[in-house]
Amino acid sequence: MVSSPSLDERAYVPGGETQTAVKILVVGHFAVGKTTFIGSISEISPLTTEETMTQAGEAIDDLKGVQNKTTTTVAMDFGRLTVSDRVVLYLFGTPGQQRFVQMWEDMARGALGALVLVDPERLADSFAVIDLIEHYGLDYAIAVNHFDGTSIRDARALREALDLLDDTPVVTCDARDERSSAEALITLVRYLMDRAR
Repeated sequence: MVSSPSLDERAYVPGGETQTAVKILVVGHFAVGKTTFIGSISEISPLTTEETMTQAGEAIDDLKGVQNKTTTTVAMDFGRLTVSDRVVLYLFGTPGQQRFVQMWEDMARGALGALVLVDPERLADSFAVIDLIEHYGLDYAIAVNHFDGTSIRDARALREALDLLDDTPVVTCDARDERSSAEALITLVRYLMDRAR
């Protein structure tokens, strides 16, 4: 009979150090790239709840600017990223549609902060998401997800358009690219660390 591995934390963390699990939300409006972002960076096979969009959803989900989208998240995405021997990020992607807002209270509970993905061509769609993050009192950074063919926007103009505080980080990323996604997350983590001091 094979014995189960010990659940003692020293079995998982070198030197018996305590490992800190950090809950981070990856949020944004519908079709901004949250599932893609988590998939590009997660060290485990990410949990996704993508389902094929149906005609019934056409009346609810605004496909303007994303007409080629064929799937949508119906619950949440989940990924994991080990930052160091002592820190692990657990990434929770929240659906961007208004009908899923009731999930946010549970998702926000225990989260250290949020990375808000923004489509530079649909900035107005981000207002409701930023309002929710602020409602739940989460610190956040903005990651402008540049899709194929989107123009790079001036950071000052973006900050003004989104009505951000001066110290809110704004970075650009490509949610499909692991390194780019990692840099966006690092920006958020550094900001959260500075806020905690």
